[in-house]
Amino acid sequence: MKDRKNKKTAINNIRTRTEKVKTQAEYIEANKQVKKSIRVDKKYVEELAKTAEKAAREGNMKQLYDTTKKLTGKYSKPERPVKDK
Repeated sequence: MKDRKNKKTAINNIRTRTEKVKTQAEYIEANKQVKKSIRVDKKYVEELAKTAEKAAREGNMKQLYDTTKKLTGKYSKPERPVKDK
């Protein structure tokens, strides 16, 4: 997203028409990628929300808790220590 913003400011600062057209093409491509990424992220969050709702209806508190942690962004898999033989 920062890359897209930098390209947008570059478009506004360019004075020649040919450079402006070239930079606009780069900006359009970056904009498409950002929008695609946003759609994918939104779909992922919606899927997690559906999973959480299903777990709440079924009373599965462990799955609900894990899904809520993922949604808030504070999720990390617990690492188990390796057992010695």
